Amino acid sequence: MPSKRPKDSSAEFGKKLIKSKQKRYVLRLYVTGTTPNSIRAIKNLQELCKSHLQGRYQLEVIDIYQQPALAKGEQIIAAPTLVKKLPLPLRRFIGDLSNTEKILLGLDLKE
Repeated sequence: MPSKRPKDSSAEFGKKLIKSKQKRYVLRLYVTGTTPNSIRAIKNLQELCKSHLQGRYQLEVIDIYQQPALAKGEQIIAAPTLVKKLPLPLRRFIGDLSNTEKILLGLDLKE
């Protein structure tokens, strides 16, 4: 009968860490045309994704003036609004996304 060896906890931790860094993020940013807040939100989110999610994200920018049905379906009541669809849990951020620390915490990219 083969003996069971205890799992190496440091190896397990390393695997989980690598897996968490490989999470794919699905983000939707709802904006209202080319207003200053919308432009700032797009720029801030692009910088955040470039520096913290390189190659691990899908970003869709939705103008609620052009696609109001999508905004209604997501129950968007203010713009700009960022919706993190994946990984779960779903999260929403309202504003121009200039508070990078708050966004990183909300996206579980920083403890």
